[in-house]
Parts: sequence; structure tokens; C-alpha cells
Amino acid sequence: MIKPNLYLSNSFQTKKIKKSSFRDFLKSIGEIKYEIKNKKKTLNILSKEYKFNFKLSDLRKFKNYKTLALIGMGGSILGAEAINNFLEKKIKKKIYYFNDLNLKKISNFKKKENKKKVLFLIISKSGNTIETLSNLLALKILKKNASNIIIISEKKNNLLFLISKKLNLFYIEHKSNIGGRFSVLSEVGLVPAYLMGINILKLRSAIREFLDKKNISFLRESSIKLSYLINSKKINNLIFLNYAPELNKFLFWCQQLIAESLGKKGKGLFPVISTVPKDHHSLLQLYIDGPRDKLFHIFSLEDEKSEKINLKKILNSNFFLNNKRLDKIKRAQKDALILSLKKNKIPYREFKINKINEEVLGKLFSYFILETVLIGKIINLNPFNQPAVEQVKIYTKKLLN
Repeated sequence: MIKPNLYLSNSFQTKKIKKSSFRDFLKSIGEIKYEIKNKKKTLNILSKEYKFNFKLSDLRKFKNYKTLALIGMGGSILGAEAINNFLEKKIKKKIYYFNDLNLKKISNFKKKENKKKVLFLIISKSGNTIETLSNLLALKILKKNASNIIIISEKKNNLLFLISKKLNLFYIEHKSNIGGRFSVLSEVGLVPAYLMGINILKLRSAIREFLDKKNISFLRESSIKLSYLINSKKINNLIFLNYAPELNKFLFWCQQLIAESLGKKGKGLFPVISTVPKDHHSLLQLYIDGPRDKLFHIFSLEDEKSEKINLKKILNSNFFLNNKRLDKIKRAQKDALILSLKKNKIPYREFKINKINEEVLGKLFSYFILETVLIGKIINLNPFNQPAVEQVKIYTKKLLN
């Protein structure tokens, strides 16, 4: 138990862990703590002294906009979507996400919204992301001194930065040491979150909790065991079984983080998001009785409450669903699945969310960042680069020239 509002557990066993694995962990955690303190390192986002490249006083003038439109790809937008999805009940604004090349979405947006009343946030670390630039230009919102546009990119010779200077648009620097998939706790995630009405200080308030002596044991056990599983190559697929719709976008954020950080040199886990209990009726047979190449992560929200089903008014019957709440039914389905996983000795981990708030979401972001980086270091991969992604970007630009 980490805290009452967030419960994490491991069920899977591995062979006896070698002493060298613990030495690798201690070495890696030492490197991580050093990198957190170093302003030039990616993990500085987890530092108490992290310095924002914006002032809240400068952003207040944008808070009156009731409609936001975020334009970005991958890590530049997934974090904001995850925040929006998880804390939706606290957010009173309409939010659009342009995170693909979808002509129909652009056309419908133009027909439905008065663009002058929409605040546009354009985010790209490189400032040259093809899809982001294409959507920006297709929306036709650029004009000199536009007061409803915020651009976040590196301060380099890139198209977004040049546009911001030429048109005198509100600009925030994207730190060059922070890659997209690690940027949710930086300007990239915090500026949209603030404009949604989220308390961004609370979002960052507990992000170092898993490094505390009393909490680090779960991180140590998990990173060592997962490193062993990846190196053994017996487990190839990581299935996120999601019983909490509020976590759907967070899991897409996790998917990118894990795939891009650990999918290298023939290693890695293929992260798949599975919506349950819906997928009980389509994929469960394969999950339980198919190839034993899968690790399951089970996510649930325990504070759901719903009205009870009343069948007696209709049938005057004691049918087993009578007087049951939907959240209790869903929990029973989850617990039944866990019993089946245990019986079949299928490895799984459980993440139970007992409260929806900024602190819990911040802890989830930081936990998966720390665990992913630790695993990369232990299995001798660079968790911060993405050579295959860059290769495809180069080929795409050549084909478009």
C-alpha cells in the first residue's frame, strides 16, 4: 500500500533474483536521483526545483476562453488528454484535440466553432512535426498579433518558433532536454492543464513519493522483475485491462512511454489497451487459454458509485442481479478474472485507484516514468531516444521534398 488513494500490487513470480540485479537497481536509482537534480537531464521534470518556462500571471489572460483546441502529436498532446480524461468532472470547458490528420474533424470544427472564441495551443518539441504543422495550416488561424494562440516549441530555427516571432504570437519555450513522452509534468502538460482549470501544483505535489525509503520497495521489486521478463523474451505482450474509463487516455500515454522507451534492439513489450468488461466477450478466451506470452496490468477505480438495479418492480424475482449496483457488478467481473489468472498461473499486476484527484494522477505519471527509465537502464537500453521513429521522419521528409 502506497497511500489509501492508490493501491499497487504484483502477483507475478520470477526465478530467484540474482544479487547482480539488485546491484543494477541500486546503480540505476542512483543515476536517476542524479539526473533529477541536473537541469540538463530529462528527469529534472521530477525535481522540486523544476523551473517553469512560463509565469501563471502571463497565462491568466487566457483563462476566460471556454473552448480550447490543442494541436499536437504523441507526447505533445497525450498527457493533456490523460489529464482531461481523468479529471473531467473538474473541467468545465469544451476541448478539441487535433492529434491526427483527420479532414472530417477539421471541417466539422470550422462549421461548428467561431475560431475567434477558441484558444489554440500548438505544441511540438521540434517545432517541425509534420502533422501538427499540417493541422495548424489547415485550420487557417494564423494572423499577426493573434491573441488566442499559444505556441510551445524549442527555441531553435524551426517553423513554429519562426512563426511565433514573425506573427508576434504568445510563445513558451519547450526545454530541449525533455522528450515528448516525458513532458507531461513540464510546460507541455501543465500549460493545458492550468487552462483547463486544474491545480498544477497539486498535480506535481506527490511525484517523488515513490523515491521515498518507505515506498521504494514496490518500484524496486517491479523494475527488477519486469527487467527479467523482458530479457527472458518469454513475455512479449503487455495487456492493460482497463475497468476505469477515466484512465483510458492515461493508458494511451503509457503505451507510448513504454513502446518508445523500451522497444529497442529486439527487446520490449507490446502494450495493448483492452477495455473491460467489454473485452471479456471477445478477447478473454485468448487471454486465459491462448499463448502464455502476456503480462496483464489491471486498472480499476474503486470509488465509483451507481444506483442499484431493482428487478422486483418488474418480475418480483430474486434474480442474482437484483439490488446490485453496476460498479459492484463490474468489480465482481474484475475479481473473477483475477481468480482465473491466479488459477492458470498467468502473471498480472493490479493498480486500484481509490480517489480521483490531481495528486493521484501525478503519482501515476511519475511512477510509470520512473519504472520505465529504471527498466531501460537495467537491461542496457537508452530509454530516452527513439532511433526508429527518427528514421521514419527522415524518410517522410525526403518523400515530400
